[in-house]
Amino acid sequence: MKRFANILLIVDERMDYSSVLQRGIRLARNNKAVLTVCAIVDTVPDEMQMGVIAITPREVLDIVVTEKRDWLDDTVKAAAADGVPIDAKVLIGKPFIEIIRQVLRNDHDLIIKCADVDSALREMLFSSTDMHLMRKCPCPVWIVKPTERPKYRRVLAAVDKDPEEPVKDVLNRQILEMSTSLALAEYSEVHIVHAWSVFGEDVVRSHSWGFSEADFDTMVEKEAAARRRWLEDLVKNYSASADKNTADGLDLHLHVIKGHAQNVVPEIARNLAVDLVVMGTVARTGIAGFFMGNTAESILTQLDCSVLTIKPPEFISPVTLGA
Repeated sequence: MKRFANILLIVDERMDYSSVLQRGIRLARNNKAVLTVCAIVDTVPDEMQMGVIAITPREVLDIVVTEKRDWLDDTVKAAAADGVPIDAKVLIGKPFIEIIRQVLRNDHDLIIKCADVDSALREMLFSSTDMHLMRKCPCPVWIVKPTERPKYRRVLAAVDKDPEEPVKDVLNRQILEMSTSLALAEYSEVHIVHAWSVFGEDVVRSHSWGFSEADFDTMVEKEAAARRRWLEDLVKNYSASADKNTADGLDLHLHVIKGHAQNVVPEIARNLAVDLVVMGTVARTGIAGFFMGNTAESILTQLDCSVLTIKPPEFISPVTLGA
């Protein structure tokens, strides 16, 4: 079972953050983890001119930071009555950069953040800041839908098989750990989905290659069976290595679906009314600048539920602590 030790939770007074704060407190209590709650103040634009007003941009920033800190302190004091010690911190700067720097400075192992307040006005749930975090933050990033249920009913774990990318094996293990850990805490069903396809199937079927349609169908059926066995073995091996309480307490459902992941994962999430999708976001990590695979990006733009994104341990963020 995955245990968190150092959780970072991002709040914003513009939105109803109560559910995400309570979820973070509950997770910290269950894991005996350190919980840090941060609010963000953006920097004053360089081109800002105060004109004839007798106040400088720096003074405006100081006032904003003081008010933000007072609000955050009041928020933390009210929440601390639940018995979980909380550290409060105001970060100043470009939001995603300062959040990632906070992770790097303090070795946080999970970020929890509510999707931005104006997400309902956009075609997709996640904001630019959310996407930057899911692309570039080294620790898992949990973006919570503002209108989600207090308790999750269904968690969807998306796993992938790729012999050319051994990192996928590590990611699959992390995805199972995260999804099952959260599902146990929430008493949720866990649905594990693996999407697969036959490369060039349309081209092969549209040409005569010396074999019949039935022969190709047989090959596809064998591949489907092999993929099913792979997923069953993956889950079996994970369950065998997990502690007994984890293995015995899970309500697992396996889905092996023919199709491209960018279509399959959002569709099954909608059909099952999933509350949380747990997925990896990095592909071909050896290629510089590859912070998120195209498939992951496409899936995220179609989801309308909370999401927990994970990167492999060797992932290096392009964001640095700077000077």
